[in-house]
Amino acid sequence: MTAPLGITMGDPAGIGPEIVAAVFRDPGIRQGAVVIGDAARLRRACAIIGNDAPVVETGTVPAHREGGAIHLIPCGPAVDDLPFGRVDARAGQAAYDYVNRAIDLALPGTIAGIVTAPLNKEAMAMAGIRHPGHTEILAARAGVGSFAMMLANDDLRVVLATIHVPLRQACEMLSVALELSAIRLARQAGLALGFAAPRVAVAGLNPHAGENGLFGREDLDVIAPAIAQARAEGIDASGPWPGDTLFARARDGEFDMVVAQYHDQGLIPVKYGGNGVNVTLGLPFVRTSPDHGTAFPIAGTGAAKAGSMATAIAYARRLVAGGGPP
Repeated sequence: MTAPLGITMGDPAGIGPEIVAAVFRDPGIRQGAVVIGDAARLRRACAIIGNDAPVVETGTVPAHREGGAIHLIPCGPAVDDLPFGRVDARAGQAAYDYVNRAIDLALPGTIAGIVTAPLNKEAMAMAGIRHPGHTEILAARAGVGSFAMMLANDDLRVVLATIHVPLRQACEMLSVALELSAIRLARQAGLALGFAAPRVAVAGLNPHAGENGLFGREDLDVIAPAIAQARAEGIDASGPWPGDTLFARARDGEFDMVVAQYHDQGLIPVKYGGNGVNVTLGLPFVRTSPDHGTAFPIAGTGAAKAGSMATAIAYARRLVAGGGPP
């Protein structure tokens, strides 16, 4: 039997356990994946959403996984007594521990890839964890210096040049080297997704891509030179294009991949379409996640929708089947 995916439960005070319990109604997912988290919390989530599959704890990835049970590798502090929907340091520590255990299994290939339920950045900070999110944890543990976040749905595939930093800092961080790295990773991701010669469109930073310097020089002095260098390497890169029209053009099929300059510029268009997937580029293993957060207001109610988690698992399977990480 091939190596399974590892599904981390995310912040146990959020909707992570419920969306994991929901997708594990599918016998194919139960057979092809293991959960990493807290067994008691997952059993509680199964009761909330009506999944009567037994949760079986295992210290290692089982060689044979029956489709009737949910196999779980336990780690982290006990969290079943935590209230739902509240920021808590213990929950932040637990979510961090789940991710680290998954990385321990992914690096040697014991699991084929990681799919992460959402964590809460404030809870992790309360636990003394310095990383602002999954992407940075994964990159640090994998020891990679060139990495990026890609958000994707059926219509768009968007790679971010900068990720979890204040907008002012994102503008200050932009450099030709950073921009070129994002373009290269976008092309690499496009190839992994089956595009023979990915068309990479690069969004401008400023309104109207700077209007030839009228609204700022970053597009002229940083982004355009990186695009020129990428083209010299044989990458089909173009831009910088105005951000207010680029995503509609990509959605209509003019481009295969988009490089966005900062977090919200890239994520708003993808999340607006629903059921998006977050893919970390540049890692030595596959990692995907849903495109939403912990949804504390509805945690524990059974109202959470698991569509994005199911899509993230399907996307991870697609990448694994295609030969590995993008």
